Amino acid sequence: MDISKDSIVGELVAQDFRTASVFSESKIDFCCHGNHSLEEACKERQIDCSELIRKLEQVTVHTKDSSVDYNAWPLDFLADYIEKNHHHYVERKIQEIILYLDKIIAVHGNRHPELAEAGKLFKQTAGEMAAHMKKEELMVFPAIKRMVKAKQEGTKPQKPAGSLKARIEPLLKDHNNEGDNLRKIAELTNNYLTPEDGCNTYSITLAMLKEFENDLHIHIHLENNILFPKSIKMEELMLSA
Repeated sequence: MDISKDSIVGELVAQDFRTASVFSESKIDFCCHGNHSLEEACKERQIDCSELIRKLEQVTVHTKDSSVDYNAWPLDFLADYIEKNHHHYVERKIQEIILYLDKIIAVHGNRHPELAEAGKLFKQTAGEMAAHMKKEELMVFPAIKRMVKAKQEGTKPQKPAGSLKARIEPLLKDHNNEGDNLRKIAELTNNYLTPEDGCNTYSITLAMLKEFENDLHIHIHLENNILFPKSIKMEELMLSA
């Protein structure tokens, strides 16, 4: 894989998911803002671009290839995977995390007022994500599956009232908001570090938040960098044929 300062972050992760670990370590957002070049991302994070490229090349050449090649999956299969794994994960975890957040805010909130802000941001994200995922499950994923089926059958898809691109664009904005909120929570909690006076419940809550953010990064990456752009391109090609 050729990597240069002009390479696009999200495209690199789409081509080889092992690069995600390098970007995460360097605090470079490969999901919500994955449309930046390496040069732009390094400038924003004040990182040596040559050194980052060296690390990316190292992980793609020398690391044993045990990563999943999401980029090779059929789009209908990928949409199902996202819904059954990432959407269901969010639905399961949201209420559990809110319960834990409320507990540590009640006990530690006086000494750590930042917890209240973190809780407010997470509850806002929870509500927005619930509505966001329903839009995907009811309007976007079914349209992608119908389009894939039409291609397999060699038929032209019925021209939609609104293009996939038009339906996807608001979802990309939602992703930015969701990613920004989780990033703020990480900052408020000192990157999920339990303070000296924190209890076991405090540690568990922060660990759950960190896991939630990590899952969201993969979730948004799969949609922003693979599923959505490929679906938009497929629709455009099929309708113009």
